[in-house]
Amino acid sequence: MDTVTLRANAKINLGLDVLRRRPDGYHEVKMVMQTVGISDRLTFVRTADPGILIRTDREELPCGEGNLIWKAVRRMQERYGIGGGVQVRLEKQIPIAAGMAGGSADAAAAIHAVDALYELGLKLEEKQALGVKIGADVPYCLMGGTALAEGIGEALTPLPMPPAASLVVTKPALSVSTKFVYENLHADRLTVHPDIDGVVSCIRSGDLAGMAARLSNVLETVTAKRYPVIEERKAFLKAHGALAALMSGSGPTVFGIFESEETAREAYECLRAEAVSDEVFLTGFSA
Repeated sequence: MDTVTLRANAKINLGLDVLRRRPDGYHEVKMVMQTVGISDRLTFVRTADPGILIRTDREELPCGEGNLIWKAVRRMQERYGIGGGVQVRLEKQIPIAAGMAGGSADAAAAIHAVDALYELGLKLEEKQALGVKIGADVPYCLMGGTALAEGIGEALTPLPMPPAASLVVTKPALSVSTKFVYENLHADRLTVHPDIDGVVSCIRSGDLAGMAARLSNVLETVTAKRYPVIEERKAFLKAHGALAALMSGSGPTVFGIFESEETAREAYECLRAEAVSDEVFLTGFSA
């Protein structure tokens, strides 16, 4: 096989709690991860030359060692003694620096692609063990779907898909540093924690309204405080019929969950007209 084309799906968090800061500097989390129908398209070509060449349609993205795709390919070359290289074409749709794991999803796609191109026959667990060294979200992105994530995000428990719903996803025209958010989160001072177990229970029982009522993300205590637009977008979506709205990851992306596709489409159109500088998507949950 000389060429592989893959879709890398974005994720949202249906609940995100931070339990503590570990001595090694990582944060211990408990969160529900969900892929959605917003994806990057990546084409990988096997080459005899051992180099890694990345081309993308977004000039602000690094194409060298600062790109997680590059890091994933290089780590696989070193780990499995691969003598050849890879050329990558990245067509970007997932918002950048948005709390939607776009870079991690692309890295996961690179791991899947190199496995296929070089016929390594790796199991998912082997890919995840390699992926966690690239980023905490990469093991989840390798799996996708719905999952409870614990530890630093690498301890994954697959969950059934939530009930079908429409989503309006909006990324305001700003970028948020995940490092900044976690450095300014004081987990030991949090007095209210999300009901992650309740979210999981509602997903298992197919209770969309119950799940929506329990949406919560402790990182909003940092990001939304610094960027008021996040609360503005949440209020907008709820005023236009969303069961609930929440910031994804460290932000600034906000999503609203709608029972009715028609209501979601109306909210999507209104938001596009109101917030012309935002990236706005109408989508749904994805396996």
